[in-house]
Amino acid sequence: MESRYITPVVTIFDDKGRVDIEQNIRVYDSLKGKVSGFVTMGSTGEFFALNMQSSKTLIDLCSRYPKEEMRVYAGASRLDVQESVELANYAYEKGIDGVMIISPYYFPLDDEGVFRFYSTIAAKTSANIFIYNFPERTGYSVSPDVCLRLADKYPNIIGLKDTIPDTTHTAQVIETVKTRLPHFEVYAGYDNNFAHVVLSGGNGCIGGLSNIVPQFFASWMQAFIQGDLALVAKHQQRVDQLMAIYSVNAPFIPTFKKALQLKGVVNSDYCTSPFIGLNNIQIEQLQQLLTLADSPL
Repeated sequence: MESRYITPVVTIFDDKGRVDIEQNIRVYDSLKGKVSGFVTMGSTGEFFALNMQSSKTLIDLCSRYPKEEMRVYAGASRLDVQESVELANYAYEKGIDGVMIISPYYFPLDDEGVFRFYSTIAAKTSANIFIYNFPERTGYSVSPDVCLRLADKYPNIIGLKDTIPDTTHTAQVIETVKTRLPHFEVYAGYDNNFAHVVLSGGNGCIGGLSNIVPQFFASWMQAFIQGDLALVAKHQQRVDQLMAIYSVNAPFIPTFKKALQLKGVVNSDYCTSPFIGLNNIQIEQLQQLLTLADSPL
C-alpha cells in the first residue's frame, strides 16, 4: 500500500535571526532517503515570522537543493492575498513542486469567503496548491464541499493538509473529493493520524515529528509497502507515545530545534521572538522521549 510522509521542516536561524543557509541544508540532508519530501515555511517553519525577503531566500535555497527523489514544497501563507500570489509565483518560477497555503486567520470565514480566497490565488498562479486546513489556528474548517468545488474548478489545487486531531473531517474530504478526483492528495497534519488517513484512502501525512526521527517514518512507510499491518500497529503505538514531544513546551517549535541540536543535526536552536528555549527540566523530558524514539519497536 502506497503512503507518503512529508516533513514540514523547521527553519534554522543564526544567532542574529538570519536564515542560516548551511544549517538548513543540514536539516534537508538528514531527511534525504527517508521521507517523501519536505515543506519549507509551514507552521513548524515559522512562516508567520518571516518577511518576504527571508521567504524568498528559503525558496531560493530549496530550488537549488539536490532533492533527488524527494518532493519539495514551500509555504505561501499570507494574510495579504497578493503576497500569497507573489510567493506562489516565485516558487513556481524557481521550480518548486508546489505551495501550501493556510486559509485566512483572525476572522473566521464562511464557505464563500474561503472559496473566494483560494480562487483568487489559483487564478493568478500556475503553481500547484495545497489547501492548509488548521481550524485550531483559523477558528473554522475548510469544508469538504469547498475542497471539491475548488479542486474541480482549478486543476492546480491538488491537495489538502488537514491539521485536525479528529480524523472524521479528513475521511469526509477523502469521500467527497478523492473518490471523484483521484489525483487530489489528502494528508493528515498530525503524525498520529498517518495510518488512519492511509487506510481510509488518503495519501499520508505532513507531520512535524519527522524532523526529529525521519528513520522511524521511513520504517512506517515500509510497513505499509509490505502490507504488514502488525508492524503498522507497532508504529502507531510508538507514535502515540512520541506525540508527548509536542507537549514538552508550548509552542513546540523550540522543542523540535533543541531535539535537532541534541541529535547533532544543527548547532543553533534560535527561534523567532517571542519564542524562548527550553529549560533544564524540559530538556531532560525531551532527552527521555528521544531515547524512546530511537529504541527498537
